[in-house]
Amino acid sequence: MRFVLSLIFVLALIGLFAFLLRRFGPPARFRRSGGRRLSVVEVQPIDARRRLVLVRRDDREHLLLLGIGQDLVVEAGIDATGRDFARHLPGEAP
Repeated sequence: MRFVLSLIFVLALIGLFAFLLRRFGPPARFRRSGGRRLSVVEVQPIDARRRLVLVRRDDREHLLLLGIGQDLVVEAGIDATGRDFARHLPGEAP
C-alpha cells in the first residue's frame, strides 16, 4: 500500500510539473525566436563521394560541395529571391 501511494505521489508531481511548464513555458533562452532560419533547399549527387548542397539561411542561399575529406563553399550569399540571377542581353540596360 505504501509503494502504491508513493508511486501515485511521484506521478502527481510529474504531472504538476508538466502542467506548470506548459502553462508558463520554458525560460526565454530556450525558446526559438521566429521560425526556422536554416534549411536544405536541394541536394544533387555528383559522384559516389561528393554532392552539391544548396542551403538557405534567412534570405540567403549558399552552395556547398561536400565530400568525404573536404568541404568547399562554392558560392556564398546568393539572394534567395532570385534577383541576383536576372540575365540581360548584351547592350540591354540592367
